[in-house]
Amino acid sequence: MDLPLDFATLRLIWWGLLGVLLIGFALTDGFDLGVGSLLPFVAKTDEERRMVINTVGATWEGNQVWFILGGGAIFAAWPFVYAVSFSGFYLAMFLVLSALILRPVSFKYRSKRPSPKWRSFWDWALFTGSFVPALVFGVAVGNVLLGAPFRLDSDLRSFYEGNLLGLFTPFSLIAGLLSVAMLLLHGAAWLSIKAEKGPVLDRTRLIGTVAGVLALVLFAAGGLYMAYGGVGFRIAGAVDMQGFSNPLRTTVEAAPGAWLDNYSRYPWMMIAPTLGFVGAVVGLAGMWLRSAPLAFGGSSLSTVGIISTVGLSMFPFILPSSVDPQSSLTVWNASSSHLTLFIMLICTAIFLPLVLIYTTWVYSVLWGRTSTAALKTNPDLY
Repeated sequence: MDLPLDFATLRLIWWGLLGVLLIGFALTDGFDLGVGSLLPFVAKTDEERRMVINTVGATWEGNQVWFILGGGAIFAAWPFVYAVSFSGFYLAMFLVLSALILRPVSFKYRSKRPSPKWRSFWDWALFTGSFVPALVFGVAVGNVLLGAPFRLDSDLRSFYEGNLLGLFTPFSLIAGLLSVAMLLLHGAAWLSIKAEKGPVLDRTRLIGTVAGVLALVLFAAGGLYMAYGGVGFRIAGAVDMQGFSNPLRTTVEAAPGAWLDNYSRYPWMMIAPTLGFVGAVVGLAGMWLRSAPLAFGGSSLSTVGIISTVGLSMFPFILPSSVDPQSSLTVWNASSSHLTLFIMLICTAIFLPLVLIYTTWVYSVLWGRTSTAALKTNPDLY
């Protein structure tokens, strides 16, 4: 069966779509995680905390669609990656899911009783359910850049040789803290748009400024580590972009500093790290100038730039192996079949615009600042 798009093009398109879905998750559910992590520190009274919670209360469930879409895309388009990562990082995934379970429970149960201890408990549960995923997602990305400790046998069975504590290395912690700082800045920028003016925004401005500075420092530190820290992988032999998926057909070698090769080969890719730095600076400027659009626009650009930097640096790798580079998974050797990718692309072309349309409609309907006064008159608020 002849298809309109060749196998290599479809693989490249799905690599790009995976990046789009991950960025969509970071931009939407990312500010939810940021707001949840900021909650105990920017809001002191019960009214202030309810107001902060309700800045994301109407949209947080819908934002998680991007998380589900990302996981589904990995499962369907990159089955090798799904199998290796979700089995090897099982305990880390379990930790994230356990934390994420706290979020809906905290939203729903917090205001069911007037007891200050009861509400404080769920406030910290919401903090935990926001901070832990933000940290672990970043740690996971750091481990992907370092290479995951797995190998494939001749039957393509995966064997993972790491453990949960082994994921927390100096570089992966830099990546994890960068993820937290990036999302704190994004959450602070969201509050600058949605929260009423007053003490909460003053505290948010201070913490958001610290988060923005840390994001700049940690992003630079991560770049220096990638350049001089002895990490990186490179395809050593010929690449068959049209061949059937089999990771063992690719010759890969560990090559310190190789994650920066793409920037000399394709100079246009420098747009990504530039956006990461410039966006954070713009976000900081928005905080200091008390310009909500500037703060949120800057934090969004920084998030796009930081995530894109990871993907573009690693291309065409998706999940390299630190213990057996030959088992590394790339865009060209770990995808689903030609026909599967094409059918999925048709489905995505139909349904992704619908997701974007209804998301845009929901945000337009629910736009506007949340106030403490509204808590007394609107029964639908948490």
